[in-house]
Amino acid sequence: MTVRELTENGFEIIALPDGSREIDGVYIGDLLSWVMGRASADNAWITIMSNINVIAVATLADTSCVILAENVELPEEIRTQAEAKDVNVLKSPLPIYETALKLSELLK
Repeated sequence: MTVRELTENGFEIIALPDGSREIDGVYIGDLLSWVMGRASADNAWITIMSNINVIAVATLADTSCVILAENVELPEEIRTQAEAKDVNVLKSPLPIYETALKLSELLK
């Protein structure tokens, strides 16, 4: 499944510089150093963190996208940085667990 296909299934676009990125797994976490060392390339990363370091970690881990759960907002200056760094960022109104369940169903 591509990141763009997620946006056709209830995930809102915040930044979508590369919607053709394939999703190969899911990682959930908010401790940035932990995510940096454990998320795999092409994972969709679910978090509630919305600071500039999320974009840096997504770049280093080469995640296919960041999904902000629980309707977390991303400040405009960080959205701009996500676009510039080719980091896809989506949003879900659901709690983290339900976001993960929905993503799991879509990836089957």
